[in-house]
Amino acid sequence: MKVLKEYLDFRSTALQLREQRNNIIGSNIANAATPNYKARDVDFEKILKAQAGQSDLKRSYSEHFSDVDSATGQKLKYRQSLNPSADGNTVEMSVEQMEFAENSMRYVTSLQFLNSRISGLMSAIRGE
Repeated sequence: MKVLKEYLDFRSTALQLREQRNNIIGSNIANAATPNYKARDVDFEKILKAQAGQSDLKRSYSEHFSDVDSATGQKLKYRQSLNPSADGNTVEMSVEQMEFAENSMRYVTSLQFLNSRISGLMSAIRGE
């Protein structure tokens, strides 16, 4: 049972991270016309590896070298702008829309995968 719980916890964590990333990207899109707004994002793979205990960086204390934003509690980073704007805003709608669409697609795919795994487990439990 412990293996099953860990497996499902990992998948649910991935879904939560995808949802949080969609919210961050949505915030970037909403602030596309805000002067001096800096587009933010998360490194999804790095956070997921850290959640699974597979971090590349060995630390003696969990908060050392952490990239957690103290105000929001999120592991946010600033996105580099490809085309600088005169008002200091780094949101590029084409990039944000592409990232949002890709992340949404991956969220749905992960959810479908998790649902199929749960359905398979339920079938096994029922003996079908």
